Parts: sequence; structure tokens; C-alpha cells
Amino acid sequence: MPRRIELANPLQLGLFDAVAQADAEVDPAAPPAADATPVWPAPAAQEPRPLARAQREVLLGAQRVGYALRRSRRRSIGFAIGAEGLTVSAPRWVGQADIEAALREKAAWILRKLAEQRERERRVQAARIVWRDGATLPFLGATLVVVLDPRCAVQPGGVMLNAAEAALPGGRALRVGLAHDATPQQIRDAVQSWLQRQARRIFEERCRHFAALLGVQWRRLALSSAQTRWGSASADGSVRLNWRLVHFSMPTIDYVVAHELAHLRHMDHSPRFWDVVRSVVPDMDRARGVLRSEVLPVFE
Repeated sequence: MPRRIELANPLQLGLFDAVAQADAEVDPAAPPAADATPVWPAPAAQEPRPLARAQREVLLGAQRVGYALRRSRRRSIGFAIGAEGLTVSAPRWVGQADIEAALREKAAWILRKLAEQRERERRVQAARIVWRDGATLPFLGATLVVVLDPRCAVQPGGVMLNAAEAALPGGRALRVGLAHDATPQQIRDAVQSWLQRQARRIFEERCRHFAALLGVQWRRLALSSAQTRWGSASADGSVRLNWRLVHFSMPTIDYVVAHELAHLRHMDHSPRFWDVVRSVVPDMDRARGVLRSEVLPVFE
């Protein structure tokens, strides 16, 4: 009697266990091997881990699709779609005909996710910042234009955003006190330091605001550069928030701050917890959608 080929149970993801789409899209009915990475938009937009080069091809509808095949001791066939394309993980005992039958069964999902991955890669490439005079980046949902201005070297941190200054055609000027021949690394480091200072100032103010509304006390705020989390909170009142949240508009920042402070009342994601978050951020679903869909600038 032939052995039955199974598709494993759906992969479950917590809200802040990963943030926005990262490395590999997994079939919800067939998770990949243990070393494949589920997809959410990661806050730091790190480079995806390379997958194996495509070794085989299969005709899905009218489209010929290359894929890499990995054999393992798993019990089911799984699919993962990342920057390098489609990877199939299959038990060693499953024949090639059965693998291709499973691929054809999931053809619509595979072709849709491949198209989404190509679009995401296009957006990630477009988000890479070329660090020079005139570079642009988002800040609180608006666009800043980097302007190298040695006169600003006397400013605290050597960077100045003048709210009274007329906006440039591409956005508001962020004046950086560096010479016009500054290296990309110097420009990046100066801007990133400024963003992190702004993040701490904004986060502290919003923590004070929402702590009062929620009736909780936070004792310590730390900035995070985590690859897979927007924030976290501990029962002792410690809160960590990813500094890259300053790229988003204030409603999205407020949602993350309120989410973490709500954990000081309920250290779980129970219905009671979500009721607490929604009591101070009624439009929280919109903010969650923004966190999942936006591609943040790539700092290199």
C-alpha cells in the first residue's frame, strides 16, 4: 500500500514575533523545513539568507517555474518562496512524480506568491538609501531630504530639522553638519544617530501619555534594533521599542506604544488584552496593517 503524503498544519505567527515581510513566504497548508524563514516585513529590512539555486523545473499552468529541492526526514512536503525563488522540502521517500503533483495542486498559491515576492524585491531595492547630499528618507510618515551643510556642525549632534524652514521640492530639509565630500558611511551614521535621538524623545512622551490613560507605570525605556520585533514589555515595567518606528506616522507609533504598555496589565494576547489596546487606540487594525505592509528604508 503506498505511503500517504501529508501537508503539515498551518504555521502560526504571533503579532510581534516577526514584523513586517522578510525572507520566505510559506504555504499555509505546507510549512517549509525548519530552517526556512516565515515572511513578515522585518523592521530592519535585512538581506535575505540565500536559498539553494534552482535545480529543477515544473510547468504550472502556462508558466515554467524553477525550484530547489531539499530532501529531509520530515513527514510532509513543504514550500517556501523567498528572494531566490521557490524551494520545495520533501521526505526522502517521496518520488518526483508525487512532488510535481503537489506543486501542481498548489500552483495558484505558488504563482501568486512568486509575483508578490518579485514586487516586494522591487520595493526593497527602491527603499535602499544612497547616502549622499539629496538622499531622502521617511520620518514620522513624511519625507526628509538630506542636505549637507557644514554650518550645522555647531548644532547638537551636528544635525538640524528646522520646522520653520520652507520645504524642499522632495520634502523637508534635514541639515547635516558634514562637508560636501563626506563619505556615505559618515552621512548614514549622522542621520541614524539623529533618528535614534528623536525616537527616544518621542517614545518617552508617548509612553507618559498612554501610561496615564491605561493606569500603568513603566520604569525604563530602551531602544531596540531588533530584526524581528517592534517592541516588548516586561512585568517589571521595562519597555523596549524599535527605533525604526520613527519612520512611521504617529498613529502607528502610538499603536505600538499602547500595545506594549497594555502588556503591563495583561501579559498575553487574550481578548482582555486587545480590549485594553483598543480602548486607547480605536483604529488599531489600521496601524497593524501599516506595520505589515510598509517596506522601510534600508540602512547600509
